[in-house]
Order: sequence, then structure tokens, then C-alpha cells
Amino acid sequence: MSKRPRIYDRITAVHLKQNRQMLFMSGPRQVGKTTVARAVADFYLDWDNRDHQMIILKGPQAVADYCKLQVAAEKKTIIAFDELHKFSRWKNFLKGFFDTYEDKCRILVTGSARLDVYRRGGDSLMGRYFPCRVHPLSVAEVTIGNKRQEKLTHPPRAVSDNEWESLLQHGGFPEPFLKRSNSFSIRWRRMREERLFKEDLRDLTRIQELRQLEILAHLLGQRSGEQLVYANLASEVQVAPNTVKAWVSTLVSTYYGFLVRPWFQNVSKSLRKEPKWYLRDWSGIDNPGSRAETFAACHLLKAVEYWNDMGLGNFELRYLRDKQKREVDFLVVRDGKPWFLAEIKQSETSLSPFLFHFQEQTGAEHAFQIVMALPFTKVDCFQHKTPIVVAAKTFFSQLV
Repeated sequence: MSKRPRIYDRITAVHLKQNRQMLFMSGPRQVGKTTVARAVADFYLDWDNRDHQMIILKGPQAVADYCKLQVAAEKKTIIAFDELHKFSRWKNFLKGFFDTYEDKCRILVTGSARLDVYRRGGDSLMGRYFPCRVHPLSVAEVTIGNKRQEKLTHPPRAVSDNEWESLLQHGGFPEPFLKRSNSFSIRWRRMREERLFKEDLRDLTRIQELRQLEILAHLLGQRSGEQLVYANLASEVQVAPNTVKAWVSTLVSTYYGFLVRPWFQNVSKSLRKEPKWYLRDWSGIDNPGSRAETFAACHLLKAVEYWNDMGLGNFELRYLRDKQKREVDFLVVRDGKPWFLAEIKQSETSLSPFLFHFQEQTGAEHAFQIVMALPFTKVDCFQHKTPIVVAAKTFFSQLV
């Protein structure tokens, strides 16, 4: 099984060459962060390695000595810190190390949810880093490889039937995608969930009722694409609604899933409405409709976060639903204004009337009915201004 070229290879290399700021690369376990870090770094320090841990605990000077920063070099030394967030004083350590040695090295920090949570939790590193959120493989990434995308969209590129089927069936996490074995994918998913509940949640949180949290996660695993009603979930898990809400937030922060909130021009109204829940890994979803919608949600979230991280604008992923229960699966908001609508279908090619309604209501530039079963066509979806049916193979190849 060979390594798959990733868009994050190029992002990391370009950032470390052009910017003084540290790069904070966060994302789910086993999404490929460590592989990228090992490939680019001159020195790789893993907190889970006892020898590396002892060097870090001795302080910035010891790390500088280990990485030979006192030796003249043609280019700045690249240092990668992996799983550093497990060190309770990791932010202070990085601040001190960066402030002392930024003129001699470039720093890459990789980590899972905890890195992301603590990064948002304070501003002691403000101005010293840029974020890069790593996602599983997508249709566009398997067609463009490690080419960094400088524009929002690009011309459609055909994805092979083999790779399309592997994405649908095994998901976008590199190892099961490349292995393409049903038995391996099942074992891999089980192992990933066990690590989430037996390591990440135990280490990250002070939640005592981990068994009930695991039950909640199991329920949510069956409801990807559904609107969350916290009171109903609380009744099923036998805890208070506020507890369920906090636990869902924990599952989001550990990359088990993510929330998509409704869009209203009135922001406070949007925050009061129930969000929709999606798994980060669509491969274990049995229901074809839920799997298709989750597949689309993951692709759209990857695009939105990439565009934000690369400084291409301010983007949000939302959904639309009104009092008459008219709904469109997704809305991508660009710089505060609706940009395009996306309704996901398995094979239905009759245009949803709700696309017309909500395009008129929001003023969105594009409205797509994305059909999973349609064959690839070399058509630029973003040339169309009125509601249009497009193939999923075509549309998602134009993103990231």
C-alpha cells in the first residue's frame, strides 16, 4: 500500500517556506497528519515517545540543542511536534520556544481534537500560528493529488470508477481507502472508536459517565444527517438536555462528528434553532440516503474550512428550513452572503421546487441538485445561475 499524495503536503511545504508563523495542523486521528509531518520535518519530536518527551520537558534550550539550531545551515530547520497537546504546559512551551528561536527554524505542530480545543481556548499564541484543518480524502483530492488550489473552484476532473466506489464504500481516511477491504474497514472503524472512548475522551474531558456518552455516540452514529433534538436524546440517554448538549460538543471537538446550523439573516434566531448532525466518516452508514448526505456534508465542510484556512474569504456551511418545513440540505455562505444551495439526491433528477424558492429568498448565486448516481460530465457547474441538476462526480471534483 503506497502513500497517497495529499494536498496537505504542498500546503505545509509552502507555508513553512513563506511564513514565520507556526503551522497548527489539526484533524481526526489517522487522517494523515503524522505522515505529512514526518515527510517535511528535519527533526520530528513525538510526545508519545519517552525519549522525545524527556527532551521537551528539559525546555526550549534542550530542544534547540537536539535539533542543532546552533549549527549554521543553508535553510531554516523544520521542527515538527506531534501530540504535544498532551503536555499540560504545551502552549507556554511553544510560546517560549518560538519567541527565542523563530529566526532559526520553522515549526509544525500536529494534533487531534485536544490541540484544536486548547488552541481556541486562549490567545497566548495569538499572531504566532496559522491553522490548517486536515480532512479525509475527497473526490477533488484524489483527482488533483498534492496540488495546492489557489482558487475557490477549478474545472471538473473525472474520478475513476474504482476510486469513486472506494470513497463511497470505505470512506476518505487514507488507510481504509487505499486498502479497499471490507473486513479491514470494519476492524479499522471499530479500533478508531475504541481509541476515541478509551483514550481521547478519557484524557480530554472530566466526564465520568463515559458509558452513557458512548451510548449517545452510538445513537448519533445511526442519525447522521438528522436534526438534533436535545430533549429527545436526553430522554434516551437518561441525562439532562444541557448535559447532552455538552456531550455533543465534546464529540464534535474530538472529530467524531460535526454540526451544521440553520441559516437565518437574524443570527440569534439561527443559534436558537436545532442543528443537524453529521458523522466525520460516512463509510459505516448503512442507509444510502444518509450516507450520500453525509458524504456531501463532509466534502462541503472540507471545502469551507480549506477556503477559510487559506485566506480565500470567510465561509460557512449551513442548511435551510422554514416554518412550512421546506428544506434544502446545504447552503454555503461566502463573506456573509448566501453563495450556493446544494440539495443531495441518490438518483432523482426532477428539480426540487425548494431550490427555486430558497434561491429567490436568499439571493444565492447558484442552486444545485447534486445526484449521486449520475455519470461524470465535463461541465462547469458554477457557470449555471439558475437551479440545475449536476452529477456528484462532477460537482465534488470542482471543490477541494
